[in-house]
Amino acid sequence: MSKRPLPPFECQYRGRLLAGVDEVGRGPLVGAVVTAAVILDPERPIPGLADSKKLTDKRREVLYEQIIEHAASWSLGRCEAGEIDRLNIFQATMVAMERAVAGLHVAPEYVLVDGNRCPGWRWASEPVVKGDSRVEAISAASIIAKVTRDREMVVLHEEFPEYGFASHKGYPTPVHLEALGRLGATAHHRRSFRPVQDAIDAVGLYSRAEDQELQYPADLFENID
Repeated sequence: MSKRPLPPFECQYRGRLLAGVDEVGRGPLVGAVVTAAVILDPERPIPGLADSKKLTDKRREVLYEQIIEHAASWSLGRCEAGEIDRLNIFQATMVAMERAVAGLHVAPEYVLVDGNRCPGWRWASEPVVKGDSRVEAISAASIIAKVTRDREMVVLHEEFPEYGFASHKGYPTPVHLEALGRLGATAHHRRSFRPVQDAIDAVGLYSRAEDQELQYPADLFENID
C-alpha cells in the first residue's frame, strides 16, 4: 500500500528572509554530520530544487553550483566524529544545525527545519516533516549538505581505499562492515556506534603495514664481528 503524499506546506511566515535547514550524515559510521542553511533569493529562482536523495549525482552537482551562485545566503555547519561520540548523534545534529544558521551572513527572520524537531535556539522556527521535498529552501540545504559530505567521503576514500567510502559514503553497508571487521576502525570512525566499537574490540584500530615499527629478531646482530 503506497503512502499518501503530504499536502503542500503552508508557512506562517511570509517575508523574504526565510532559511531552510537540513542535515546529511546521521546514519553513517564515519565522518562528520553535515548541515546546511540556505536563504533563497526570490529574484533569482532555481528551477528543479528537490530532495537531494531523489536527484542524480550529476543533477545535484549542477544545482549545488546554482545555489552557491544565486542564494541570498548559505552556510554549512558540522560536528565531527569526536563530538558525535561525546554528545550523541541527535544532540550533535542539533548543534551542527545551529552552527549552520549562525554562519549565515544574512540573518534569517524565520527558519524551517527538515524533520519533526527544531534545536533550542534563538530564531523563530518550525519543523517540517519531509521538508526536503516540500520546501525549496530546505531542498537547497539538503543539496548543499549532501554534496559537501559526499565530496568529503571521496577524499577519505583516497586515504583509506580499503573501506570503499567513495561508494557507500560511510553508511553500514556489507562492504563497509566487512572492511571494519577485517581492518579495524580508522580515527575518523564514530566509536560510539556499535559496529565500530565491535570492530575495535575485535580487531583494534586501523594501521598501515608501512606505519608499523619494524621489529627485528633479538639475536639478529649477535656474533657479528
